[in-house]
Amino acid sequence: MNKADLRKKYKILRSELDEETIDAFSLEISNRLLSLDIWDHEFYHIFLSIESLKEINTDFILSILSGKDKNIVIPKSDFKTRTLQNFLLTDSTKIQLNKYNIPEPVNGIEINNSKIDIVFVPLLTFDQKGNRIGYGKGFYDNFLASCKPETIKIGLSFFEPETRIDGLFEDDIPLDYCVTPNKTHTFKLS
Repeated sequence: MNKADLRKKYKILRSELDEETIDAFSLEISNRLLSLDIWDHEFYHIFLSIESLKEINTDFILSILSGKDKNIVIPKSDFKTRTLQNFLLTDSTKIQLNKYNIPEPVNGIEINNSKIDIVFVPLLTFDQKGNRIGYGKGFYDNFLASCKPETIKIGLSFFEPETRIDGLFEDDIPLDYCVTPNKTHTFKLS
C-alpha cells in the first residue's frame, strides 16, 4: 500500500480506540521497552502525546525515564522550516498546546541534536523492514537525519507492521526497533 492510503487506514484505526484501550496499550509498550538494552545512555528524546490524534500515551515512558534519572529531551515544532527544536525537560519547563494541539515546551535549555542518544519516534504505521509513516510533514525525517549515526531510533505503535510500504524516499530513515503492545520488532543489524 502507498503512504497516503496507509495514513488514511491507520488514522481511522486509531480513531476507533477508546481511552482505556489507548492507556492499556501504552502501558504494555512502556513495559516492553524495559527489556531493551537502551538504558545506559544519557539523552532520551520523546514526543509529548497529541491526545486529539489518539497517540500513544507517553506519560508511562516519561515516568520510566524520570525514575532512571535520564535527561529527557522534548521537541518544539517549527512549521515554517519543518524542523524540531529540542529542549531539556526540567521541573520548571512550561508546557502548552500550540495551534495544532501539540504539547510543547514554551522555552528552556536547548539540546543539540548531536547529544541525543535515543529517540522515541511517533508514527502511524511501519513495515517489516523498519520503515515508518508519520503525518507526512517531514519533521522527524529532518530531525533524525541531523542526529548522530549511532542514535537509536525506536518507533512506538499500537498496531503490528505492514508487510511493505510503497513509495518510500531514498532519504527516509528506518527505525532500529518498533515496540507494539504484543511484540518488540528489531531492525538493527548489529
